[in-house]
Amino acid sequence: MSTRVPAWLAALTFTMFTFATDDYVIAGVLPALSRDLGVSEAVGGQLVTGFSLAFALTAPAASVVTASWPRRGLMTGALLLFVAANGAAALVTSYPVLMGLRVLAAVAAAAVVPAAYAITASQSPAGMQGRYLALVMGGLTGSLMLGVPIGTWVGGAFGWRATFVLAALLGLVSLVAVRRTLPHVAPEPAEGSLRDRLAPLARPQVVAGLLGIVAIVLGSMMVMTYLAPFLRELAGAGPVEVGWVFVLAGAAGFAGGQLGGRAGDRWGADRALIAGICGFGAVMAAFTVAWGLRPLALLALLPLLALWAGVSWWIPPPAQVRLLALAGPAGPQALALNSSAVYVGVSGGGALGGVVLEWHGPGLLPAAAAVVEVVALVIFWQASRLGRPAVTSTVSRTGT
Repeated sequence: MSTRVPAWLAALTFTMFTFATDDYVIAGVLPALSRDLGVSEAVGGQLVTGFSLAFALTAPAASVVTASWPRRGLMTGALLLFVAANGAAALVTSYPVLMGLRVLAAVAAAAVVPAAYAITASQSPAGMQGRYLALVMGGLTGSLMLGVPIGTWVGGAFGWRATFVLAALLGLVSLVAVRRTLPHVAPEPAEGSLRDRLAPLARPQVVAGLLGIVAIVLGSMMVMTYLAPFLRELAGAGPVEVGWVFVLAGAAGFAGGQLGGRAGDRWGADRALIAGICGFGAVMAAFTVAWGLRPLALLALLPLLALWAGVSWWIPPPAQVRLLALAGPAGPQALALNSSAVYVGVSGGGALGGVVLEWHGPGLLPAAAAVVEVVALVIFWQASRLGRPAVTSTVSRTGT
């Protein structure tokens, strides 16, 4: 069987890369953006919150509303909206207007992402569906290794507005690639109404499991969203240095995700989840100690930053395996809701992290994030008491 990646699959992976870059790149240019718009960094960070929350709320409904739409037409229209929203964002001088444009970009992404996963699943050769889906999901990690650092460097060299120009250009490339390579795929038969897709929420253990996912992502994003001001105060890092840190974080995060998935298969989801959260807490404690010793050389912090990214991405695979076990027969529907839970966590991380930054400064972010991760562990423990889960050590891992 050929191992060559089909052009349409590469196009969908690049599209996922584009959306994730557009969401996360704010973290790299936050100081300059906030200063130019006359808002605090805590308020500026809510642009990540707005994008992620809009995506989380829109994606489930969009997957139902657009189920009968031609796939190429849907993606063309949504990507055009995405390009327009980012192009306009480069020109605005008002924070509220910029927030509105971020919401529009998120709505466009929310229309495309479920369709991209559905196309990938339906067009994958027999026995390769998991690998094809993993490749598309790899666009998310790739955005941390390449998209966010490049956006940060572009913003540092040409101003934060240039990062939105870059996002618009990435959207144009995605649009051309999709139009040129995506096969004419008939819409999938409707899998049910929005009520049907939300049916797992009637099971308390599934709700608790999704809340656990929210808390896990929230804790990690509290640090990531405000990484630029944190490293500026801790080590005097500027945009170039922060960009390289994101490269390191992306590579370490990819490795951590693979290791976390394997640990979940070998040790069982519960043990892997506990190990990951304990590791996260240890790294956050080390960050707190480092804050008390500031200023420190950024080079000395790189191993700690790599560990932070690694354990942050270690946790989601066993957490999703645990969610599958809690959901039982409703596992596929629960995983469909998982994407929304992830983006709720991203938005919550930006919001709660902004509160911590505004009231106490960046030094308290690691400790607050560690507390949230412990809360996530308690939520999963409580979820297991609400309903008898299936055995989790033999469930195949699922990507983030």
